[in-house]
Amino acid sequence: MAENSRPYLDLMAQGAAIRRHVELRDWLQGGVQQYVPHEILITGWGNFDEGCIQHDIVSLLPGVRSYAVGTACLPFLLGRMHDRWAAGGRVPCRMSFTEFRYLLGSSSFPDLFCESLLHMKSALVHGIADARSKSDCVYVFLSASEDSAGGADRAGGEAASLGVLVPVIDAALRQISQLPQQQMQPVVPARSAAEDTTGLSERETQIMAWVAMGKTNSEIGSILSISGFTVKNHMQRIFQKLNVYNRAQAVSKVTRVAVDA
Repeated sequence: MAENSRPYLDLMAQGAAIRRHVELRDWLQGGVQQYVPHEILITGWGNFDEGCIQHDIVSLLPGVRSYAVGTACLPFLLGRMHDRWAAGGRVPCRMSFTEFRYLLGSSSFPDLFCESLLHMKSALVHGIADARSKSDCVYVFLSASEDSAGGADRAGGEAASLGVLVPVIDAALRQISQLPQQQMQPVVPARSAAEDTTGLSERETQIMAWVAMGKTNSEIGSILSISGFTVKNHMQRIFQKLNVYNRAQAVSKVTRVAVDA
């Protein structure tokens, strides 16, 4: 075996032995940086078609944690990056993170998590498809550098590294229990019987999920690829169906129905 492959194999062996979050953090911020430099790793998994996405975040940056205030933006942020990755053939790829900043939404400020994301400029993205559970897991490595130096050769090296390292990271995460704070996180749910009792359509229920996260009509329109005016019309019908007069009352009523069901 070639001598220069030994550090790479040792790195993979270290990843395979990970059992705790702190070990994963130290590994990612250690030897992995040589092959995939980044400040933040965001992992998303679940049903991306329905928006039922859970997440994990690993970073040394202050306030950038899986349970931080501001992480409500992650389901649709990860969803859009997953869509781009899937459309590109499900292979490791580099993206400009500036294209996705609008998904953070102004309503999330101020908080350390979103402030840190605003400083990120590039993203290395790869995922794993679980054919048995019919779900995907996407890995987003965010960097504050555009990292254009090295050109195609560097990009090719990073892509090759992602192809090898992401399965190791995926295996490690499957052996690490979620933190208690993560287990309490709300996840955007699929349409349920409890929601059916409100009389809302599937699209209206979807819009209310984003309203509950504090998103504006314009932001929801961008997320759902419809106009803000169309969202406003949906909101008017939602108010009529729920017999309420504003967004706060609508969120309260939908939430109460879900809890009582």
